[in-house]
Amino acid sequence: MLEFIFWCSLLLVLYTYVGYAIVIYVLAKYRPYRTQEETVCQRKDELPEVTLFIAAYNEADIIAEKMANCRALAYPNHKLKILWVIDGSTDHSEVLLQQYTDVQVVSSPLRKGKTAAINHGMGVVHTPIVVFSDANCLLNTDALTIIVQQFNDPSIGCVSGEKRVAFTDADTISSKGEGTYWKYESLLKKLDFQYYSAVGAAGELFAIRTALFTVMPEDTLLDDFMLSMGIAQKGYRIAYTPDAYAVESGSLNMEEEAKRKRRIAAGGWQSISRLLPLLNIFDYGKLSFQYLSHRVLRWSVTPFALFALLPLSIIIGLRHVSPYNVFHIIFVGQVLFYLCAAFGYLNKDKPKVSKLFYIPYYFIFMNVNVVLGIYYLLGNQHRGIWEKSQRK
Repeated sequence: MLEFIFWCSLLLVLYTYVGYAIVIYVLAKYRPYRTQEETVCQRKDELPEVTLFIAAYNEADIIAEKMANCRALAYPNHKLKILWVIDGSTDHSEVLLQQYTDVQVVSSPLRKGKTAAINHGMGVVHTPIVVFSDANCLLNTDALTIIVQQFNDPSIGCVSGEKRVAFTDADTISSKGEGTYWKYESLLKKLDFQYYSAVGAAGELFAIRTALFTVMPEDTLLDDFMLSMGIAQKGYRIAYTPDAYAVESGSLNMEEEAKRKRRIAAGGWQSISRLLPLLNIFDYGKLSFQYLSHRVLRWSVTPFALFALLPLSIIIGLRHVSPYNVFHIIFVGQVLFYLCAAFGYLNKDKPKVSKLFYIPYYFIFMNVNVVLGIYYLLGNQHRGIWEKSQRK
């Protein structure tokens, strides 16, 4: 029985982090959704009106930079509406925004959280398309134009841009690890969309058809994921456009990154419980397969399977006399991997750390925080409230 559990755990870990990438690559290449043709570009006078929706809490320090970025976007000014939704900020954000005559500001005196801010702000959105972006992200010049083109396909209900984490050789593991993870995640999103649909959108930059918006419970932790997957649940696809991207700095340090990861993990557990119908492959087919493989496994059972492998290989290995049996080999491999992760942990605040060490450490770090996300979800009494993480 222990050997059966061991092999099941090993296969689950390998499928979640390696196998699915291989499977979706093959499916995207040989079984793509229809024909992946380039979207016909619209002339500027044909582009639809768009609302750029920015929800913010105490972002006074970056308003000027964000607004300069908004005004640099290559989208017709008369068709672009900029909406800031201020969620109970205690700084002077509203005062600063009043100097921008082309900006609409909606504010709430009480701090209720980002999901509540989105629900509130969507009440004043009247354009057919709304683009969501975080205040601390800078968009590339053509981002909105590229995103809007995707909506020419009537099967598309949501469009996700790419999240890019800026880091340099001088940055520590918190930035480098996050940046490496998002490169891997971006590849999966691209393949997912080629096969059928991306599985969720990144809150840094995504757009929806306004008519498809549904008010979300205010305690929702992953508003971007729940909103985008709710649209997919209605039968629409989520497009992924890596040429439209949002750039943000990495977390200030691993402590700040841990806070963010625990909240995301808690949101993952919450999302699974609220999107249970999507697990029915008979109703949702391809989307159900992608959702289970790309999200549900890594947010639920796979981290437990990962951490069970080491003690299982020790227990089973002790029953085998030969030092060259497969369980001993797998055990040695795990020990070496954890040693590399430990070295990465000990040097997490140093800039010059090899990928050989910071990738194993960040991998273990992410999975540990999935487990800790359970305690966050169960113990946090104000989990819908905005938690601003510190970045470089």
